[in-house]
Amino acid sequence: MMKYSDAGVNVEAAKELVQRILPLAAATRRPEVLDEIGGFAGAFCIDRSRWREPVLLGAADGVGTKIKIAEMAGRFDTIGIDLVAMNVNDLICQGAEPLFFLDYLAVGKLEVPVAESIVEGIAQGCQLAGCALLGGETAEMPDVYEPGAFDLAGFAVGIAERDRLLHPSMVRPGDVLIGLSSSGLHSCGYALVRRVLFDVAGLAPSDTPQGFGRPLSDVLLEPTRIYVKSILSLRECVEVHGIVHVTTGAFAKNVPRALPPGMQADIHRSAWEVPPVFRLVQERGGVDEAEMYATLNMGIGMIVIVPQADADECMAHLSASGEGATLIGRVSEGDGGVVFID
Repeated sequence: MMKYSDAGVNVEAAKELVQRILPLAAATRRPEVLDEIGGFAGAFCIDRSRWREPVLLGAADGVGTKIKIAEMAGRFDTIGIDLVAMNVNDLICQGAEPLFFLDYLAVGKLEVPVAESIVEGIAQGCQLAGCALLGGETAEMPDVYEPGAFDLAGFAVGIAERDRLLHPSMVRPGDVLIGLSSSGLHSCGYALVRRVLFDVAGLAPSDTPQGFGRPLSDVLLEPTRIYVKSILSLRECVEVHGIVHVTTGAFAKNVPRALPPGMQADIHRSAWEVPPVFRLVQERGGVDEAEMYATLNMGIGMIVIVPQADADECMAHLSASGEGATLIGRVSEGDGGVVFID
């Protein structure tokens, strides 16, 4: 008699994983969480004594082909942080405080230690963002994914007062752009990065490029920085007009999303030092400078738009919060988009 396991699905392994996840989720618990993981849905109660006119915001994202680096290196402890970061960093661009997070892990064959390592990273990311890991789903699909292959997606919900939501209409000519340092490549452009470094340059994840001091896999798996707590505290002391998450599409795609019609961002590329990993990709792949800035974050993971009069206070506050903050440009009247100034 055929069983489910004969079709390649291990129900007992899934049960074991849930038991291992429970303490990880408990470490991220917020007072508003009503139940533990294990039900059909997670329950979260909004504290109406804290919010006057609350608006819920949602975000969904994945890690992209960075997971292929994790597979090549056999290291899975950081991509969970990336997953949370890509979602919560989007939420704060609208002015939201992340409340809870859910993950979706799809695998060809469930390997409990690997899945547990991924979820450990997710829990760590939730703690860094101050949100609860409310639940998730692990799907074993042997006919869709080869053994050892997987995909990862996440969903985050945040909250904001309606009158404190950020909107492009708030941005004014003369506002300045404060760039926050990235922790590296974050989770964008890895199709290009992998093609250049592994296929064109012939490097291996275990190689240590000259001047790096650590294996390439460690450099490429450096987790995406989570800016939530720094940005939320900044908004309590400085008037913020806009926030940009420099993610897929880099500057050209993301900066205009925070600008109203008739305005542009003038960015000085010489204002910050581009980290070595970006130059490695550019040099080994012969990638054009414009293509680099249109694909990768080039060392700037987030941009905060504030009035010029608040620039010094903004940078001082961010620096005190542990962020690398640099004045990289300003907003001017124009046809929209980004103008780079060397």
